[in-house]
Amino acid sequence: SPEDAAPIIQKVMDGSRGTEYLFHEIIMPARHDSYADLLAATHDADVFVSHVLPMTAPLVVEKTGVPWISTVLAPVSFFSAYDVSMPPLGAIAFPLAKVLPPALLSQIFNLGKKHTEKWMAPIYGLRQELGLPRGGHPLFAGQHSPQKVLALFSEHLGAPQPDWPPNTVQTGFCFYDKRGVMAGTRHETRGGLTPELEAFLNQGEPPLVFTLGSAAVMDAGNYFEESARAAQILKRRAVLLIGDEINKPENLPNGVAAFDYAPYSQLFPRAAAIVHQGGVGTTAQAMRAGKPMLVMPFSHDQPDNAYRMQKLGIGCQISRKKYRAQRVAQELQTLLADSTCAKRAAHIGSQVREENGTKKAADEIENLL
Repeated sequence: SPEDAAPIIQKVMDGSRGTEYLFHEIIMPARHDSYADLLAATHDADVFVSHVLPMTAPLVVEKTGVPWISTVLAPVSFFSAYDVSMPPLGAIAFPLAKVLPPALLSQIFNLGKKHTEKWMAPIYGLRQELGLPRGGHPLFAGQHSPQKVLALFSEHLGAPQPDWPPNTVQTGFCFYDKRGVMAGTRHETRGGLTPELEAFLNQGEPPLVFTLGSAAVMDAGNYFEESARAAQILKRRAVLLIGDEINKPENLPNGVAAFDYAPYSQLFPRAAAIVHQGGVGTTAQAMRAGKPMLVMPFSHDQPDNAYRMQKLGIGCQISRKKYRAQRVAQELQTLLADSTCAKRAAHIGSQVREENGTKKAADEIENLL
């Protein structure tokens, strides 16, 4: 239920501490069950395609010998010394990191590997139980398949780097109109916009769209209240994708409508601007829509994705602590008045729409077979 899930999600999304909590309290305690489930799932499998978070995937591959393709959803997971990402070094060290040579940055990353070795102790222990060698660090080299790695994101988000695994193929985004995960809010994702949302969109100018993706929405705090007030200050129409009724602000201003869900691929192109948490799936959909964006990152890959949107010139970012109606309204007013940003976003959107990441990824899987 939302009541059970919310405290856990709050801890998971809590900046750098959230990542450590994710490993210590969620992933590692489930390692034996995870291994058993993946072992059963790969019975008679022709190929195994994995993401880094199921950290027992490499163990299953080593025990079974099934052909393996690993995937990376966002540039931050490559920990490149040539294309420095925000979270590994933090906001304070980030300006310095951008000017350091890759060789020195690699040494700094090695310190990060040593720091997180203790996080990985349960995985190393499970390897020993299974009679497997220690292997590479599960967050660094150990996450990548020696056969093929798929970078499932656009070159506009992150271009290939010299220190990516040599067997990496960049496919572009694999888009999916994913459903929010809060209890009681699951919908068939094949459908279009609801009649109510369609009617709202047709009643006036393109609205601002405020969303928190599929996980951060369970730790919304006052995000939707402040967003509604910001739209009121700007006298702009707005759509709030609240995920669940518990997130719905009381007494919505005129011209502001709340819906639990809408397919991004159909809503975002009809927005004036998009405000979101910076998850890679939401970021990809906003980029494809070709709309300016304001990003309020929580944790994990989100701060880095926000930085990359700003660097591309298609958006700006605001910290969660500063997300207050007046400040949000100021940021959006500046964003909406910037014709260069709008043109840049539209241009990159047209290029992202030319990519076919899903087909290319499927082709690469088939090529391995």
